[in-house]
Amino acid sequence: MLRRIAELALRRPRALLVLGLVAVVAMGAVGFGAFGKLQAGGFEDPDAPSSRARTLIADEFGGEQNLVLLVSADSGDGSLKQAPVRKAGEKLTEELREAPQLSHVSSYWDAGGSALTSRDGSQALVLAHVKGDSSQVADRTEEITDKWSGDRGPVHVRAGGGAALNNDISGQVSADLAVAESIAVPLTLVLLVIAFGSFVAALLPLAIGLIAILGTFAELFVLGSVTDVSVFAVNLTTALGLGLGIDYGLLIVSRFRERLSAGDQVGDALRTTVTTAGRTIAFSAATVVAALAALLLFPPFFLRSFAYAGIGVVAVAALAALIFVPALLAVLGHRVNKGRLPWADAVRRPDAPVWGRLARTAMRRPALTALPVLAVLLLAASPLLGARFGMPDERVLPEDAQSRQVSTALARDFPGGSTESVQIVTTAGVPRDGLDEYAGRISRLDGVARVEASSGVYADGRAAPAGRAQSALGKPDAELLNVVPEAGSDAGKRQDLVRGIRALEAPGSGEALVGGRDAQLVDTKASIGDRLPGAIGMVVGTTFVLLFLFTGSVVQPLRALVLNTVSLTASIGAMVWIFQDGHLSGVLGFTAMPMDTSMTVLMFCIVFGLSMDYEVFVTSRIKELHDAGADNATAVARGLSRTGRIVTMAAGLLAVSFFAFATGEIGFLQMFGLGSGLAILIDAVAVRGVLVPAAMRLLGRGAWYAPRVLRRLHGRVGLAESAVPPRTSPEEEPGAAAGAGAEREEAQPRTGAGV
Repeated sequence: MLRRIAELALRRPRALLVLGLVAVVAMGAVGFGAFGKLQAGGFEDPDAPSSRARTLIADEFGGEQNLVLLVSADSGDGSLKQAPVRKAGEKLTEELREAPQLSHVSSYWDAGGSALTSRDGSQALVLAHVKGDSSQVADRTEEITDKWSGDRGPVHVRAGGGAALNNDISGQVSADLAVAESIAVPLTLVLLVIAFGSFVAALLPLAIGLIAILGTFAELFVLGSVTDVSVFAVNLTTALGLGLGIDYGLLIVSRFRERLSAGDQVGDALRTTVTTAGRTIAFSAATVVAALAALLLFPPFFLRSFAYAGIGVVAVAALAALIFVPALLAVLGHRVNKGRLPWADAVRRPDAPVWGRLARTAMRRPALTALPVLAVLLLAASPLLGARFGMPDERVLPEDAQSRQVSTALARDFPGGSTESVQIVTTAGVPRDGLDEYAGRISRLDGVARVEASSGVYADGRAAPAGRAQSALGKPDAELLNVVPEAGSDAGKRQDLVRGIRALEAPGSGEALVGGRDAQLVDTKASIGDRLPGAIGMVVGTTFVLLFLFTGSVVQPLRALVLNTVSLTASIGAMVWIFQDGHLSGVLGFTAMPMDTSMTVLMFCIVFGLSMDYEVFVTSRIKELHDAGADNATAVARGLSRTGRIVTMAAGLLAVSFFAFATGEIGFLQMFGLGSGLAILIDAVAVRGVLVPAAMRLLGRGAWYAPRVLRRLHGRVGLAESAVPPRTSPEEEPGAAAGAGAEREEAQPRTGAGV
């Protein structure tokens, strides 16, 4: 297949380029509509009890109160009892009740609303439900915030609650990503020119990235038309598209230039490039897809959306590298080196001696070399033992964000501590006696300040009469109870409260569904945790099979999985130390909090896939040399010499894109960018440069072991390409004895081919 692609690129390069250009234009035209199809939210399991509770509350009671307006008295003595303040509050309440976007409005200025005031009497609350699906809620909340927040005569109004919080997070994430991309893209272009030493060669990886991004946008448009897709998939598309364009572009262009430097004609150089580097790209893409496909197992469409985007980016980038770029190289020929810079000859050298020396040093004393590196990585991973996981809340926002200020004021100044109550909705009507007994039992649970039900307000088992707001909580076929946690309750205590409520027997004949933000967190963690072993098993299993098909060895996949796991856990452990424990918070400007569950899973899958990407880059060249007759030590040293520069350049350029996220102000985005960039660099330098050669030396000939039955299976189904015999460059000695350990580039691989 790859040989036929190479021949087609040589025979019909311009036809392929025209078809490719038409496809790119079509993908761009279709993909432009993707932005109207994508949605906000998607962090929860749609089948979880908390999600069912939210749906039932929306159907029976007009929806959860997801908007909080904090009203502060700004004139006179700062008391809500002043006549101008009271009139302004009453007017605001009536205007909100008349707004078509809102329902379920309740206020301090209603009869029985005295609980919605601060301890010092200077602040009051107006609660409401914003109607619509997630996208409509986002748009309507922005409209309401713009219209009613700010100074309104004698009062000042700020918007908070779940809807405003989600809007502030989405807006800040978009702003942060725009800044990150404005830094990463031009910096990457400059670094590409430096890395290639040629303007023309540097543009080819960007071409792959552009095609991958446009193609994935078209895919997201199609998927967004039939299922829920998160708007954040766009950002992964651009970051990963650029990164994989660099990876695959570096690989294929470097191999082509290497063969031209060795004296090959353009046709021979292209055939060798496509059948060797092309095979590596195909396997690399398969390993990244295997890692990202695991995200499809998780119910929240936020995570599944990254699988849609990631798989699309990988597939389109690989196709562009294997079809479009060979046609470009066939047309360019030696002009690929046009626009040469003064250091071009140095970066065009096929090998990097420093990497060969590093590999030989690691293999000379493998245990002594590897143990300090392993010790440092395991030390970095140790904070994982104390990791706690949660979901984004107001603490991920800058301190000047409105919704964070409202949440802070609620926790500090109001008796209930928060309007993020735990909500219980029954699926059938409940007799008065049963409701009274059930609400009383809940009010006696640890961490409960009060329980509001249609039968009254309960605290420590004692009931007070229901007011106007509470009487609306009862329906003939459903009951809604609001459980307000004690002031100062942390996330762990509120989650324990959710579990305690669920452990109680439901009143009446129906089911009692527990909802609210804390219940959603409990359900999301359970949903992801329950599926995490299956996702890890899927990643490990598919990766093992692919690497076996690639190498014909059962030891190489195991070695790769172990080393990649060590580097990945070290990176995530470092993120726990920084973002959960609060180190570097002064430098990066975040508030310490538990690790974001979804972003940690996302980082694991993406980084694992990219680590396997570099594993395939390095192993392919080592295998090529080993199959050509080189002993294990020579193959490893020479293979790293030939691939070390490519891997480190690719990792460094991709790390720039990820590190740019750390310039933002959203904590979980900083964690994802810093953690992913660090993991890629650790993998490229510590793992590929030290641990791989040390492990290969310790394994010796056993590194390529496979049982006889599997060797026969690999002989039948192993995906290998026979490379065109490359001409040797003048400095290479075809007659040197590989078995004697000579460091040379062997002329022809017997099975398989590499970078």
